[in-house]
Amino acid sequence: MLFLASEEFLELVKSALLAALEALSPGSLFGILTFSSKIGLYDVQGPIPIVKNVFIPPDSDGTLHVDLKDVMPFCSFLAPVGTFKDRIAEALETIKPIASWERATTASQVQDHALHHTRGFGVAIDALVNYLSVENGTTFELARIFAFLSGPPNYGAGQLDARSNGDHNTGKVVDSNNTLLPEETSFYKNLAASAVQAGACVDLFAITNEYTDLTSLKVLSVESGGSLFLYSNTDESTLPQDIYKMLKRPYAFGCVLRLRTSPEIKIADSYGHFFPDPQYMHVQHINCCDSFASYTYDFEFEKDSQFARKSRPPILQIAFKYTMIVHHGDTSDDASNSGSRSKFSVQRRLRVRTIQYNTTANIWDLYDFVDPDVVLTILVHQVILASLSDVVEARLWIHDWLAIFIAQYNKAYKNVRPADSGVSDIDVDFSNCSQLQPLAQLVFAFLVSPLLQVQDEHIHPDYQTYLQCLFSALEPASLRQAICPTLSSYSSLDTEAEVHQSLSRSVFTSERPIFLLDAYTDLLVYYLPTASPSIPFPPPRDCLLRSTVDRLKQERTLTPRLAFIHGARDDTTTFEKYLIEDRALDGTLLVGSIGFRSFLEEVRSRVAEFGI
Repeated sequence: MLFLASEEFLELVKSALLAALEALSPGSLFGILTFSSKIGLYDVQGPIPIVKNVFIPPDSDGTLHVDLKDVMPFCSFLAPVGTFKDRIAEALETIKPIASWERATTASQVQDHALHHTRGFGVAIDALVNYLSVENGTTFELARIFAFLSGPPNYGAGQLDARSNGDHNTGKVVDSNNTLLPEETSFYKNLAASAVQAGACVDLFAITNEYTDLTSLKVLSVESGGSLFLYSNTDESTLPQDIYKMLKRPYAFGCVLRLRTSPEIKIADSYGHFFPDPQYMHVQHINCCDSFASYTYDFEFEKDSQFARKSRPPILQIAFKYTMIVHHGDTSDDASNSGSRSKFSVQRRLRVRTIQYNTTANIWDLYDFVDPDVVLTILVHQVILASLSDVVEARLWIHDWLAIFIAQYNKAYKNVRPADSGVSDIDVDFSNCSQLQPLAQLVFAFLVSPLLQVQDEHIHPDYQTYLQCLFSALEPASLRQAICPTLSSYSSLDTEAEVHQSLSRSVFTSERPIFLLDAYTDLLVYYLPTASPSIPFPPPRDCLLRSTVDRLKQERTLTPRLAFIHGARDDTTTFEKYLIEDRALDGTLLVGSIGFRSFLEEVRSRVAEFGI
């Protein structure tokens, strides 16, 4: 479903939907629904595309006066891709920007007076979910709704009042109580529950720099098993590539996930893009997921319980029930093959995995097996949840968590004795345990990330919501990459020199002339100002550096933005913002490499206060 907006917006969305057609199997069903002050349903199965319109009531509590099934039969709305791909493409070309006379007609009823773009998104998606719910399990097993927005819903039920939040576009992301901007309405949370029941997964794509209140909208994608994407403009958007990748990957749907533990421990919390079962504890419904989906669990001991030396080892059992589309034989997308859908079958599967864990009474053994990426993942989930209530308290909590952890580590290794009066002997670098050494840098990187910044005029509040959704869906290795980038140096275009542990301006004095910085959503190739003029810029396709960039782009679930920066002639701000060790805790850039080291000194002083 797409909103009738500017020509640039529509052209980008059309390109994305054409990419979707190329990625979909021929047996997939495809439907087009547009929305503004009215809903348009497209029938592409005749000689020419036909669109039937239903007007949306402007009232904030209004509903359609007619069901979509009475406007167009479901079999006319959804068309098999293998048979009607060309006609679907022709129908997309008929979609035009909203006419000026229609904007004028609805301008007095729309809150977005600046652009007069009418977005009756709430009513449209509510009607679509109801439309789909009737056919779930008969015509289709999974419905994926791709919803494209160029601004906040501002017409009919589910409209969001962006006018009263003028500060949002200037970087105000918390209220006077240090609370991140709350949901404005429960409309979309209720709609998410309906989508789950209808077997619909909603992916939201916001292509705008305008405040859109993604805080209120995110629940629709998160709880239905979908994703939320944000593109600040159409020029640099990777929307077509992202949609193609999403649909090309194998995915499961109608999933149910359950975790069970041995008696000594219990699940304290669970995190991820799922819908909790309303009846059973720790049972999650996931409308759609692929192999990159990640779900996180936090455990704690049952009351007065522990792992006894002679007791049986703790056990964790995971049960995952899901549905898959299985290909049989030739799956070519020959449109003339009317039996193409018969080459696919739907299988319901159940996978059960039981894992037995070892226990230890030795804290050093525990430290040696710590996975810092997993620790960071759990911390990120906990802090995101806490920041919804008080972002400042959430920042203080993770700062104290690191100090307490370092205090316990020093106590275990007896680095500081009670007779010591100073704090200089406190080990904040985890010198005795290589597995723990990245932790302090990872916590610092998280603290200076845009997600936890407050009152920063350069950070859009919708961008923070997007980061919440992105971080809460990534598996640990990718999450670490997104929070704490990897910096590699190259002595030549075909020779990688080393991976740098430090992310500071010290790179500017390096003897290596070229750097590749991987921040998950961004890939930056940086040439030092002193790089030899004989080194081609940008790097040619047939070198190791460019091959590495292409491989990283291919491996990502989303398409990272690629930038080539030459220090002698380009603005280096984009590269320098990722040199996190030169930043203060409020995210500002410091002069000299004192940010991270100053942070460690603060932590050392905090550890001393605990009296280890």
